[in-house]
Amino acid sequence: MGEIKKEYSNGEVTITWEPKKCIHSANCVKGLPAVFDSQKKPWIDPMGAETDQIVSQIQKCPSGALGYYFEDKENKVAENTQSEQIVEVVSNGPLMVYGNLQVKLPDGEIKKQFKVSAFCRCGSSANKPFCDSTHKKIGFQG
Repeated sequence: MGEIKKEYSNGEVTITWEPKKCIHSANCVKGLPAVFDSQKKPWIDPMGAETDQIVSQIQKCPSGALGYYFEDKENKVAENTQSEQIVEVVSNGPLMVYGNLQVKLPDGEIKKQFKVSAFCRCGSSANKPFCDSTHKKIGFQG
């Protein structure tokens, strides 16, 4: 069975959500609760804010579970997406990489990542090379 990927559109931008990637940082819920509300079904309301606010908040998603594309530019990256990469080691957590990346997976597939990517450092993620928040469950120190 394929991985779940849900889409929510406001007619201008489509928000994508891949639950398997989510590490439940709650950045989206705290940052833009009018769009991202975990107490509602569906939990994403693409009409809750302006497109630029939605895109700005999605770019802060540490796991890459949230993404977006523009209706009239489906396969193009937003103009304001960072072109340089910045790497941050999160204490007792993942390796965060900010910017545009191409990640070569073990099966040879190339996955394009835009905005923020969280990579596993604890070695226990079920979604390697990406973080799935297992480091919290196992008490990873590092």
